[in-house]
Amino acid sequence: MRHVLITGAAGGIGAAIAARFAADDVRLTRTDLRPPGPGGDRLPGVFRTADLTGPGVADELIDPADPPDVLVNAAGTYPARPLLQMTPADWDRVQAVNVRAPMALTVACANALIAAGRPGAVVNISSGAATRARPGAAHYATSKAALEMLTRACAVELGPHGVRVNAVAPGFVTVDSEANPVTEAYADAVSRNPLGRRGDPADIAGAVHWLCGPDAGWTTGAVLRVDGGATAGTGELPLHWTGETSVQAAS
Repeated sequence: MRHVLITGAAGGIGAAIAARFAADDVRLTRTDLRPPGPGGDRLPGVFRTADLTGPGVADELIDPADPPDVLVNAAGTYPARPLLQMTPADWDRVQAVNVRAPMALTVACANALIAAGRPGAVVNISSGAATRARPGAAHYATSKAALEMLTRACAVELGPHGVRVNAVAPGFVTVDSEANPVTEAYADAVSRNPLGRRGDPADIAGAVHWLCGPDAGWTTGAVLRVDGGATAGTGELPLHWTGETSVQAAS
């Protein structure tokens, strides 16, 4: 029976990922800074409250005698702070949660799996902000860009040991988060995409589940952008030329 560890599992995307795996025959371990939201307390398995920035937390969550076969680093923080008001403490907190914690957990998990002679799968939750900066999110966008490079670096070094590492980069997903609230104006601005709807946590959970399964067995170092096509471009611009044109080949 596979052991699945999911961080940031109290609500939003992390909770949806946990619910998706709970439908399988797995042993589920969830962790978050706060208790699970409504319905989350009914999921099977173990829930552990933990601050991922605390000293030695990776060693507390990863038992060398019982390492997770699947690790999903879904915990993240995205406070709004204009760059001219940014402090080193603001910056460091976001990097600690969004980059350092996934690194520490991945290293601890991989070491335990290698020692046990078992393969494994890690999925990091990135963001469209990794490739597109926005006001008030310099620390967050930088952390997600770093997380995507961390994903590739881990894939290169851990692949020979049978540990696959990938990332899912969601577009705007409606999560109604008390920990990371957003205004409706912001949500409207960042949620436009060719498919014409906002994402649902289940959209992301399905992608994560696939990356951790046998059908993705030859996939590592990938960043799967699940964003309704937002990365592809926009259909909201007018045609740049409304008349008919003709192209003649040079003779």
